[in-house]
Amino acid sequence: MKPPIQSLADALERDERLDPIAERISAAFDRAVSPGPVKDLLSGTWFGHALHPPLTAVTIGAWTGAGVLDVLGNEDGADAMVGFGVLSALPTLATGLNEMADTSGRSKRIAIAHGLANIAVTSTFALSWLARKTGHRGLGRLLAMLGGAAVGMTAALGGHLSFVKGVGVNETAFERPRDRWTPAMPESELSEGTSAHATVDGIDILLYRSPERIYALSNRCTHRGGPLHRGPVQATGQMPTVTCPWHGSMFRLEDGSIVRGPATAPEPAFEVRINEGQIEVRPIFHTGGVGG
Repeated sequence: MKPPIQSLADALERDERLDPIAERISAAFDRAVSPGPVKDLLSGTWFGHALHPPLTAVTIGAWTGAGVLDVLGNEDGADAMVGFGVLSALPTLATGLNEMADTSGRSKRIAIAHGLANIAVTSTFALSWLARKTGHRGLGRLLAMLGGAAVGMTAALGGHLSFVKGVGVNETAFERPRDRWTPAMPESELSEGTSAHATVDGIDILLYRSPERIYALSNRCTHRGGPLHRGPVQATGQMPTVTCPWHGSMFRLEDGSIVRGPATAPEPAFEVRINEGQIEVRPIFHTGGVGG
């Protein structure tokens, strides 16, 4: 027997009625927020991983605390925590919308249902705060109880997206290249100024040849798995970069560090050498980061 949250998620994944809603909201968001500083802020590029999950802890913690204070009879404290939770929900919803806009496939249906449900939960707590401040404390407590019950369900859907569907997880996290020189392709097959990709130890590798050298990165964008070999390469200047064709994340070819999000994890990089007419690669093991 499936757990209830799994059954709910499965039902949402099959519900095609969610597609037009998700696509319209995603398109509007993408028009308003293009790749750049605001997108990086909402994505958590500067933070090192997605910003949405830690923000949810602040909001849920505030509303949970309000419930405890209601039980203890601390009316002023409970009211303050309800209001703080509503305020903190605004950036939480914004970062969640950002994540939803970059989600694809059936997972997007779960993501939009998760987002719409959280808007309803936030509205319920906002009404709870308003009821408390207008003297209807019993109604305010009831609304907070309803919101608290609903937020458990929406949080479970968010966890399902992350832990079961892998949304927001570094797409290269489970790549395990061997620490040795391994042939990728014949040197003659990679022309100057072009990108190609090859499979090495079961991992798709991006190769780019500049006039000075050959660069190699994992070809799977850490953000949502976009094929980097199909993205544009900016080869001028001291630090050549490649841009993911799906969501615009930009990485340095030299070391895989992030120049621009929404990616939050650097791209795995490889050393390159030519040996007997073969391009060989070996992984560079490093922590990476955000480039300047």
